[in-house]
Amino acid sequence: MSSVIRHNWRREEVQALFDLPFNDLLFTAQQVHRQHFDANEVQVSTLLSIKTGACPEDCKYCPQSARYQTGLAAEQLLEVEKVLARAREAKAAGSSRFCMGAAWRNPKDRDMPYLLRMVEEVKAMGMETCMTLGMLTADQAQRLAQAGLDYYNHNLDTSPEFYGDIITTRTYQDRLDTLSHVREAGMKVCSGGIIGLGESTEDRAGLLVALANLTPQPESVPINMLVKVKGTPLETADEVDPFDFIRIIAVARIMMPVSHVRLSAGREKMNDEMQALCFLAGANSIFYGCKLLTTPNADEHGDKQLFRRLGIRPEAARGKQQPDLMQEQALREALVDEVEETLFYDATQPKKKPHHAL
Repeated sequence: MSSVIRHNWRREEVQALFDLPFNDLLFTAQQVHRQHFDANEVQVSTLLSIKTGACPEDCKYCPQSARYQTGLAAEQLLEVEKVLARAREAKAAGSSRFCMGAAWRNPKDRDMPYLLRMVEEVKAMGMETCMTLGMLTADQAQRLAQAGLDYYNHNLDTSPEFYGDIITTRTYQDRLDTLSHVREAGMKVCSGGIIGLGESTEDRAGLLVALANLTPQPESVPINMLVKVKGTPLETADEVDPFDFIRIIAVARIMMPVSHVRLSAGREKMNDEMQALCFLAGANSIFYGCKLLTTPNADEHGDKQLFRRLGIRPEAARGKQQPDLMQEQALREALVDEVEETLFYDATQPKKKPHHAL
């Protein structure tokens, strides 16, 4: 299988990949993966909710929508110093990228000075920076890029045809426009989707076609498995078959050979064997820590143990010098030792004083 980057994928080609025998598909995906990445490295990111709840959008999967009764307490934008404290903890625990997410339709001009300072300060720590703030104007994208933001996350969620069944308050084109603003500002794109919304196999193929045919392709492609939250319209959605999910990872790797394919939401439900198969299929990025915005994630101790068992090491931040032997050993030890407390701000619990886990 050629790993040439293409932007003219057709759905029938993608369906043919889905139809391959499982072993053949994983073998092909692993071959493509090894042409571009170290098969035993995984990029590690930390995600923090910097503004929680009260979102006006109607995304049927999201507990942060103000339209649903999920019991989530809304929180205002976190103070900059609190965000920086979490970033320092994340770096100490081995994360190379710090992602900041706000439950907005779009950021307001009054919020921009605080957001820009967060980016500048986290960047100064030597970490890669990422934000997800909803839709951006061209000017907002330029300002974030000038502050040093490396990545902007804005998921397509599903296929263009199924999208209207999940979200009505913004269009697919709105999402594509934001991605265009991000590209034009010179930032990298983080864009993926959610599996388990009730979509068909054809919709899954349509999502991957939409992502792979972006020019250039997203540098980071998060593949989320729906976390069902009581009070949302999708709280009773059907479970995703584990082998179907692994197939999606493999097909994404084949179609987007130089992108980081990330295991994102839903990973707390995956056993070690399923995660290992996802890594074999070409996944090479995870969110680290026990919380993703407001939904659970695999705990840090379990991740470290799994990394050790599989011989996986964290990928160094791109554009940075590789650590020397002593630094590398310290980083590996950090991934083995148990983190005593969460790195994530939980808006549903009383606030705790910052704690440096390592």
